[in-house]
Amino acid sequence: MARFSRIDNSALGRWWRSVDHVTLACVGILIGFGYILMLAASPAVAVRIGASRNMFIFKQVFFLTLAGCLTIAVSMLSRKGVIRLGFIGGVIAIAATAMTLVHGIEIKGARRWIALPMMSVQPSEFLKPCFAVMTAWLLAKRHEVRHFPGMLLALACYAVILILLKSQPDIGMLTVVSTVFLAQLFVDGLNLILVAGGVGIMIAAGIAAFFLFPHVHSRVERFLHPDVGDHYQIDTALRAFGNGGLLGRGPGEGRVKDLLPDAHADFVFAVAGEEYGLLICLFIIAVFATIVIRALLKLLRDDDPFLIMATAGLVTGFGLQAFVNMASTLHLIPTKGMTLPFISYGGSSALSISLAIGMVLALTRQRVGQSRLGRSLTETTRGTWKTAT
Repeated sequence: MARFSRIDNSALGRWWRSVDHVTLACVGILIGFGYILMLAASPAVAVRIGASRNMFIFKQVFFLTLAGCLTIAVSMLSRKGVIRLGFIGGVIAIAATAMTLVHGIEIKGARRWIALPMMSVQPSEFLKPCFAVMTAWLLAKRHEVRHFPGMLLALACYAVILILLKSQPDIGMLTVVSTVFLAQLFVDGLNLILVAGGVGIMIAAGIAAFFLFPHVHSRVERFLHPDVGDHYQIDTALRAFGNGGLLGRGPGEGRVKDLLPDAHADFVFAVAGEEYGLLICLFIIAVFATIVIRALLKLLRDDDPFLIMATAGLVTGFGLQAFVNMASTLHLIPTKGMTLPFISYGGSSALSISLAIGMVLALTRQRVGQSRLGRSLTETTRGTWKTAT
């Protein structure tokens, strides 16, 4: 793509000159690690369940290739295109998530998946990016149109998602969505007292979940009390990091993939630590941090409320998901079945993350006359929003 010149006025040429190359390269690096670690971790898992040795590899190659293409395709969208995609995708994701309560596959007491030929889909994964775009538009619109009930509609949308995710139940996903919404309200200028109140409500909800949901109670108890319950998975993961040391045992030399049933998914970071060592793990963390920080820094040069809130929500969800996976693998927080973006096995996760990053790239592209984006709002409206924030 480097051959595109400054006078190339094709759609692809304009996209290449305007897109954030560093973020795009980071996505490519993560997808590359997804291929490498899937080759390392999945054959042993497949053999253990009696499937073809290369079953997970072939599926994930397809998913990651599709994810890369989807990231590029979405990153070419205009601002209006991102909004349209967010609302259409959000409505479909909410309807499909509601369908899981009736026709979903029940696994370990939770109904989160819909069975399709050759695969199952977790619709709630797609709620994260679409919800961030929907609420950002609703919150920004109330600064454009007087008396527009943007806050009320955003709260109603969140309430519907809360009820659906609580009913599945999927407390981890609900926590991510809640954090995204709270971050957007903070960026929108919500009073700090109300932000503190929101944090307090989330803490109270977490305490309530501890008493109401047995699987949440079990995970927190095992985290707080090492002598309570089964610690096999987390102990095995921690030993894997210790065995890997600074430089790792070498490609294919790790043992954790032969011991953990979710080595290709929730505990893929432990596979990276054992086979490639601390330095590669730090590099992976740095790649995730680069994507988040670059997106946030770009917002400092913009004055479009929608763009700022949507991007902040998208990267909050992306960064939080990566943190939860790696922190739970390192036993820094209670274990949570959440994938590592672009690296863990899972089609729904890979596609939803690619949708989110594609939206971030689309919203942060350098466009001709980009400074006029903020002028879509009137000077009065822009001043009002800046005063509020």
